[in-house]
Amino acid sequence: MSIKEDAPTTDWLRARVKASPQAEAVVIDGQALTFSGLDKLVTHLSSYLAHEGVQPGNHVALLMSNSLAVVCSVFAVSRLGAVLVPLNTRLTAAELSWQVERADCGRLLCLSANEAVARAVVGDDIPVHALPESPGDLEAWLDTRPYDTPALPAICNPDSLQAIQFTSGTTGFPKGAMITHANHFWSAVASAFQLGVYPEDRWLVCLPLYHVGGIAILFRSCLYGTAVVVQNGFDAAAVMASLQNEAINIVSLVPTMLQRLLEAGLTAADAPALRLILLGGAAASHDLLRRASAAGLSIAVTYGLTEAASQVATMLPLGAREKPGSPGRALLFSEVNIIDDSDNPVSADVPGEIIVRGPTVMAGYYADPQATAATLKGGWLHTGDIGYLDREGDLWVLDRRSDLIVSGGENVYPAEIERTLRSHPAVASACVVGLPHPDWGRQVAAMVVLRDRDSLTAGELLDYCRTRLAGFKQPRVVVFRDELPLTGSGKIHRRAIVDEMMSQMESI
Repeated sequence: MSIKEDAPTTDWLRARVKASPQAEAVVIDGQALTFSGLDKLVTHLSSYLAHEGVQPGNHVALLMSNSLAVVCSVFAVSRLGAVLVPLNTRLTAAELSWQVERADCGRLLCLSANEAVARAVVGDDIPVHALPESPGDLEAWLDTRPYDTPALPAICNPDSLQAIQFTSGTTGFPKGAMITHANHFWSAVASAFQLGVYPEDRWLVCLPLYHVGGIAILFRSCLYGTAVVVQNGFDAAAVMASLQNEAINIVSLVPTMLQRLLEAGLTAADAPALRLILLGGAAASHDLLRRASAAGLSIAVTYGLTEAASQVATMLPLGAREKPGSPGRALLFSEVNIIDDSDNPVSADVPGEIIVRGPTVMAGYYADPQATAATLKGGWLHTGDIGYLDREGDLWVLDRRSDLIVSGGENVYPAEIERTLRSHPAVASACVVGLPHPDWGRQVAAMVVLRDRDSLTAGELLDYCRTRLAGFKQPRVVVFRDELPLTGSGKIHRRAIVDEMMSQMESI
């Protein structure tokens, strides 16, 4: 492969090494690697993969929990111009097999710890490469692999595919969003203009790196020349320790994670270097934001989605305190609008579907032209989310369109009911879904987690709702659980809740 010295490249790690080789790149289990050190491992891994036959345009699945191995794999596959297909490690073998086949993957990279699962997923159909999880073992493993001429940066159109990122699939089969190099680049640029970047920034990653919100942080930090501190999943005690001892400046969380940190006693005094918590993935309740503010924490509420390479709109802490719950305006270079069922723009304060336009919007869904045509229309990404723009142009997100409950001809927004339920002092969290009803079409049902067991009855909670909600919005079914089921990205798993409640109804 030949390359002109001045040719553009999408190998952001190689470009970063030229700019700041000794800057800190990644910290895992207290061990730090510079960009030069990371590049050495990535160069060896990409050379090995090229020796094994990985070529530009190949689709390579990654079945890995957060580790140095997955960080190296992400950059190595990108360096070769191949397409990443990150897989959710919490899925069953059958679900994973479906995604691998759907995305036309030609090989799979995994950790040694889940090699058995990986081989169950692909059988003998495609090669599996199992990498050690610990940094020391990974380096030793690479030293035993073929090392040819270091792989050159892949020269490719910025609009070429960087990843096929599967949506969470909480309301049906997941779809593979085709994310380009340009999508992630412009997402990084827009985020930097909104959040700011400092040379000493350390971004704590406890979101899974198979999630777009996790992998985007890797690419952003590489482009910025700042460090990521990687943890293998969310653990409140581990995050608290990292905030206290590892000079963390930014952390991305979903509301359930923030809630658990507050319950563990997190305050600004426990995170001396922290300047920002980027809070997204689901609607944040007013109570949660109030408690975070009382703890002295700076919260930036964000709205994003896989199909737009994560962030779309973000409200900075001052605005988040003045308008709790609003993610504010679209980031630089992107646009947000609200339309009705006929695709016509609506007035301020009128709910409708949120649509997004800009350079972060995906190229489409892989091998799914029908879904692509339904989602990308007239240059806009139709998100399926319901919200409105207020008179100052700030966005308010109400619900997923698929979560909307139409009961007796009336629209019921689960987020509104959930806010009311959570406002009761005995309620820790709640999820509202729609269940079939012979007369109304759908009925409102709630799964609720109490702060203290047996502190509240369903009847008492319903009495509380009757004074605060219109009749058609009242929950008709209430069940109590110790915790709500979550997806792999930490969001409340509505589909699982519907399935459980339906199963209970059928058994009655």
